Amino acid sequence: MSITPELKAQLIKEYATKPGDTGSPEVQVAILTSRIKTLTEHFKTNKKDNHSRRGLLKMVALRRKLLDYAKSKDVARYQDLIKRLGIRR
Repeated sequence: MSITPELKAQLIKEYATKPGDTGSPEVQVAILTSRIKTLTEHFKTNKKDNHSRRGLLKMVALRRKLLDYAKSKDVARYQDLIKRLGIRR
């Protein structure tokens, strides 16, 4: 249910703000979004997997906190991030 190291490296490369950047909110939100999408697909076939559902809720809450932080620091970067990830309508 986790993402592959290749996908993680690709996300880091795509969303990094500078070379070697792995901890910026943009990178963290991109990785969390990928993991959330993977778990969402998992729940379509495993509806009763409540242990993984708890982990999903924790990931969604962490992503929300990171997005709030990014919005408080720079609204333009926040808008660009949510547009690139397609997580808000």
